Amino acid sequence: MNVLCVGDVVGKAGRYALEEFLPKIKEEYKIDFTIVNGENAAGGAGLTPRIAEQLYRAGCDFLTLGDHTWDKHELIEYLAQEPNIIRPANFPEGTPGKGWAVVDVGEYKIGIVNLLGRVFMRYNVDCPFRALQKIVEEIKKETNIIFVDFHAETTSEKVACGHFADGEITAIFGTHTHVQTADAKVLPKKTAYITDLGMTGPYDSVIGQNKEKIIQRFLTGMPVRFEVATEDPQLCGIVVEVDTTTGLARKITPIQRRTT
Repeated sequence: MNVLCVGDVVGKAGRYALEEFLPKIKEEYKIDFTIVNGENAAGGAGLTPRIAEQLYRAGCDFLTLGDHTWDKHELIEYLAQEPNIIRPANFPEGTPGKGWAVVDVGEYKIGIVNLLGRVFMRYNVDCPFRALQKIVEEIKKETNIIFVDFHAETTSEKVACGHFADGEITAIFGTHTHVQTADAKVLPKKTAYITDLGMTGPYDSVIGQNKEKIIQRFLTGMPVRFEVATEDPQLCGIVVEVDTTTGLARKITPIQRRTT
């Protein structure tokens, strides 16, 4: 089984990149299932039901979120009824939506988990490590194929979680920092890992935002209204080859596609 995991979709450029590249990648790598982080797809911050449906039409099978989950109020009701989208599982108890799911992919089932880091993030969430441990125990009652989107700021927190989960899940990939890292690997106990998938959005930008605005803020220290960039769409992610017998990873391949 081949699973494609796509990094944070940012604004219109990110949605265009999905429509442009996703069908080609799915054909080239014989993809069975696609997991996409969509938390920045609506104007660079948040997700709306309309744009979620657009991502599905582009070829996404399942959507994960992150710290911008609540930026678009209309998503709250949608989360309660949409089976193929999850928000971070370590949000406080009673938060709308769900943090993990098990879905059918042909003759197999895949468990998908979304987590939020605690270091330098704006939410006071439960421990992602302990949350993951409990969730994996539940998912393994149905399947041993498990993918985890760890939406976190610091490299150390993501790397540590990768080693913590090694051998217990199929793959753990970082999102949120929008720059694909050069450490895609299969860990010693056969869990696929990368610190950050990278961004699916405007390459000619500062992690998705208009570069002139960001530079102005750094130069002056004054508040600046950010603008989502629009030029040079790219898609970033990984393909994980899954051993369906063990639920562990055979191979991880980084993906980058650009329009120019």
